[in-house]
Amino acid sequence: MQRSAPRLTRILAAAAVPVMLVVAGCSSDSGSGGGKGAAEAGGAQGGTTASASASATPSPTPTVEPAKFAKLPTACKAITAKTTASLVPKAKNENGTAAASTDLAHRSGCSWNGLDDKGVKGSQYRWLDVSFYRYDSEVSLGSGQERARENFAKELGKVQATTGAKTLSTAPVAGVGDEAKIVTYTVNKTGEDFPYASIVARSGNVLVLLSYNGAGYAGAPVPRAKTIVEGATKAAKEAVASVAAANK
Repeated sequence: MQRSAPRLTRILAAAAVPVMLVVAGCSSDSGSGGGKGAAEAGGAQGGTTASASASATPSPTPTVEPAKFAKLPTACKAITAKTTASLVPKAKNENGTAAASTDLAHRSGCSWNGLDDKGVKGSQYRWLDVSFYRYDSEVSLGSGQERARENFAKELGKVQATTGAKTLSTAPVAGVGDEAKIVTYTVNKTGEDFPYASIVARSGNVLVLLSYNGAGYAGAPVPRAKTIVEGATKAAKEAVASVAAANK
């Protein structure tokens, strides 16, 4: 019995070795699984970071087409002296009278008027005026060209709604800016008929409004509508051309 004790000790010791190996093996598998889980967690965090980075990318800054023209011409020089002298004989101010404006970069105008007294043949009165409006490009409002197009329609509507206008007619005008229309009508003032020709024209981001009218006094004949239309068209062409010239 005494001999069997050491033998029993050796058997128990040998049996303990596989058990330790199994425990160690389980510990190794557990560590390996934990590493995989950590990697997957890290991957998920990486995806979240990428998404956050993508969503944080700033949106493109809104843009708008640049305005075509940056300046307006000097209104009283936009129509040649030769033309104003022929359309308004005996003008009170042959150089024209500038319209009041607090912002000449965006609004300007000029007018000429005069009475040509022919004695016993009566007198001929003429009035010519021109106005310029320039529109800048703004992201919230649109390009200067778009704004000018919108106001072209509005200004045309105002002319067509002239109080007391008779025999009113509207027609396109070829060769004047990007678009132009002429409105002809007659208004009775001071007991006389005044034939009018008003032209609304657009060149890029600039509107040109021109009006020409006249009357005969003391027995003088009423100006022919054709003469008024031809005079207004000639002056409008010069006024529109002056816009491009001022921006060269």
